Amino acid sequence: MSNFNRRALLKAGTAIAAAAGLPGIARAQAKIAPPNVIKAGTLVMSINPTLPPLQFVDDKGELKGMRVELANEVAKRLGLTPEYIRTEFATMIPGLAAKRWDMINTGIFFTEERSKLMYMVPYERAAISFLAAKGNPLGLKTIDDLAGRKISVELGGIEERRTREVADMVAKKGLKPVTVLTFNNFAEAFQALRAGQSDAATSIDATAMFMQSRGDFTRAISGVFPQTACFAFANKTLALAVVDALNAAKKDGYYDKLLDQYGVLKIEEASFSISGPGPA
Repeated sequence: MSNFNRRALLKAGTAIAAAAGLPGIARAQAKIAPPNVIKAGTLVMSINPTLPPLQFVDDKGELKGMRVELANEVAKRLGLTPEYIRTEFATMIPGLAAKRWDMINTGIFFTEERSKLMYMVPYERAAISFLAAKGNPLGLKTIDDLAGRKISVELGGIEERRTREVADMVAKKGLKPVTVLTFNNFAEAFQALRAGQSDAATSIDATAMFMQSRGDFTRAISGVFPQTACFAFANKTLALAVVDALNAAKKDGYYDKLLDQYGVLKIEEASFSISGPGPA
């Protein structure tokens, strides 16, 4: 075979490999690249997959849920491959600052304080629920009914903050104090309720509804402290690219269809944007 033919075959093989979706081609098609992402062709995200149906691991060990599907769609529209790092919530903000991942994808709630540390892009609304043992044997119906009770919750998130606010509200009424038990993740907090170590567990409404529908617990108190959940970024260019991808997904109906499928409340604004000032 001549050298010319060898070169022709080599070119043809390269073209076939490119068409098959090798990493080099994925990077060439990416709409955003380093230093705006930490790894070429990839959107690296932190997630704590203990909140079904929004973020969880199925019986095959695969990540599933509304937040996973939405982030995967965003990555696709940016020409990036999604990559997830499973970690506890308490590590997420420091890890973002240290560039261990590009994006926090765990439904982090918006606060003014957080919006000064990172670029936050709201994409869903959620409220807090208090789960009780199946059948609600303690008859929990209102916040006051939590007086004298032990409540389990994940450490470091807005759920813990809100649970402590409830404890303060109860204390100011002169009722028996609430004991807040913190755990590394929601799976451990729910297990504490299942084992009788706590009287209630705090979660977002959608997760509480899922747990109740599955027969694990009873959603005793719901709709408390409605708030906005966000994606979060250290890099503003990446945050703006995700905003564009979300707006495109809203325009073509993907966003509305997905959130309706999971029964999750959409943002009230007409379009997506960065909320808050971002890092100084």
